[in-house]
Formats: sequence, structure tokens, C-alpha cells
Amino acid sequence: MTDSRGGRQGLPERGPQVQGTASFSKFMVVLQAIADRPGMLDMAKLAKHLPYPRGTLYRIVTALVSEGLVSENVANGTYLLGHRLIHLASKSWETSDIRSAAHAFIEALRNATGETVHLAVPSGNGMVYIDKLESPRTVGMTSRIGTRVELYSTSVGKAYLAALSEDACLQMVEGLDMRPRTNNTITDVATLQAEIRKTRERGYSCDNEENEPDIRCFGGALLDRSGQPVGCVSVSIPLYRYTEEIANSHISHLKQAVKAISATLADML
Repeated sequence: MTDSRGGRQGLPERGPQVQGTASFSKFMVVLQAIADRPGMLDMAKLAKHLPYPRGTLYRIVTALVSEGLVSENVANGTYLLGHRLIHLASKSWETSDIRSAAHAFIEALRNATGETVHLAVPSGNGMVYIDKLESPRTVGMTSRIGTRVELYSTSVGKAYLAALSEDACLQMVEGLDMRPRTNNTITDVATLQAEIRKTRERGYSCDNEENEPDIRCFGGALLDRSGQPVGCVSVSIPLYRYTEEIANSHISHLKQAVKAISATLADML
């Protein structure tokens, strides 16, 4: 049966397929591959990972680079997310529900500890900082909003892994390419799994100069109403200011902030 417009009654009319959808999908696949392994894939490795002819892949990457969505490391020919994409993402983060819900609490955490505080969300097989409040005292950290960091070498990453289910955590850990960032970086699965177990037991994660030399960090996971991790908060302490007494005080403030933010998110997400 048809209606007066000639369409099938009770079914929505389907318009013509949008032109360019297939090409756009290819661009997104390439962009996602670079986002998941920034600074690790050159053209040859991209060709091995993706099901596109090398000529097609070259044209896509060239277009992404020309638009500032991807940048090339001239030293080794690998690709990273570009400045324009990070700028666009930052516009989204500014209105993020998580960022909005957390900001007052992480500001209070920064003020209580006097140290730099980060807010991060998961991105592929890493984490991305969507907010950072600087210590009023000199720290000299290299991070900034939009920085992508590793799961295995940061307190935010390890807090996120520890908040996942056992199966989800194991699957993610086994897919990591754990390269050393400092002399203290964990680079094998067994040691990382042991550290994740410790994180679950004590209720917070530690980065013992594993991501940056002379910086120790503590992290906690933010949970939605179903108990799933949606972000993480960390406090960073330069080694020259570090004592066990100071660390314990900062960890207490961190736990309070994480609990308060999670409670707020439970009413939103």
C-alpha cells in the first residue's frame, strides 16, 4: 500500500545516498589510525594497517596534512594529529559535560594542594587532557590541554585501566605498545597488571616519574551512574617538593574531589 505521495505507508521515505560518504569514511579511518598511534605510523606502516591502495592512502594523508588535521614528523616520517584538529577538539571540550561538572572541584583540588591538576578523558588507547589547572608555584610540566598521554605511564591512564572490568582492562593492556618514556616507565604486561591490582586495592593510581622525569602523580577515575569510568583526575608533584606526608594529604584531597565529581556525573550521564 502507498500513501498519496507514492511512498510505502508506515515506512519513512529514503532519500538518495549522500555523495562523498564513502570518501569521508576513508578519511575518518585514516585519521582514527593516526589518532590511535600518534607518532608511530609512517606511510609504509599505514599501508600495512589499512585496506587502501597506497596511492589512495597518500592522497588522503596529503589532504589531511594540508588542512592541518594531521602533521608529519619530518625526523622520521610518522604522523600526528594536527594543530587544527586539536583546536577544533578543544572547542568541544570547553562545552563538555565532564569538563563543566568537574571544573569547580578540580579548581578546589588545585587550591587545596597548590599543585597542578589535570582532567583527562579516554581517547582510543590513550588519554587526552581536556582541562589543566596550573600550580601557582613553578612546576615546569610539558603537558597542555589537548595533550594525548599513554595509559601505561600516567596516573590518569592507570586509574582508567583499574576502573575497567577485568576483561576490558586485559584486552586494552594487551593491545598497548609500551615504550619507555623515562627510566621508570613500565614496559611489560605483567608488571602493569600488578600495578593495576595495587591501584584497585588502594583506590588511587601512581606515576612514579614514569611519564616525565622528576614528576610524581596520583590519579583517580571518574565514574558515571553505571560505574563505568568516563574520565580521570590527577595531581602532579615535582620531586623536589615531594614528601610522604605531602603525598598522603594530596591523595586525600584527590579522593574527595573524585568522589564529588563522580556523584555530580551520576546525575548527568
